[in-house]
Amino acid sequence: MKYIARLIFWVIGWKIDPNQPVDIKKCVIAVGPHTSNWDFIIGRLAFFQYGVKAKFLIKKELFFFPLGVLLKSLGGIPVDRKRNTNLTDYAVKLFQNTETMYLVFTPEGTRKYNPNWKKGFYYIAVKANVPIYICYMDYANKTGGFHSLYIPTGDAEKDIEEIKKVMGQFKGKYPELGVY
Repeated sequence: MKYIARLIFWVIGWKIDPNQPVDIKKCVIAVGPHTSNWDFIIGRLAFFQYGVKAKFLIKKELFFFPLGVLLKSLGGIPVDRKRNTNLTDYAVKLFQNTETMYLVFTPEGTRKYNPNWKKGFYYIAVKANVPIYICYMDYANKTGGFHSLYIPTGDAEKDIEEIKKVMGQFKGKYPELGVY
């Protein structure tokens, strides 16, 4: 898949940041700006190119045949959003029960303009005691990749503002929908 991803990026004119992610076993990945459905495809291809087995949470309703088989093979983990369960605790248990886990989130929580990010990704990182890897997609320059590792301090507001500053350097497919 690594070479197929590289070929697709070459064909569509994208370059993936050559900086390889640091060698860590577990992290939350915060990726943005998230303004298009294409973000998933480009992001997933980038993870293939890096050789990172990223996972993502997705509503269980999408896990019907044959889509469910595809989603699982891409790293999808079904979650029941209708049940009154604590998604943060569920994700923390995933971290606790695996040796290696890169769990991807789009903090904006939507492809529409949202200045108030969802904070679940942050609380999962804090509670699981894992760092946050900031990843980006910059449609203006057709580049993307792993930017930097962020260690949460416990001050959610301050830390999320710092992460927003990093992602604010980049433009989504529809920049007017980005938070930055």
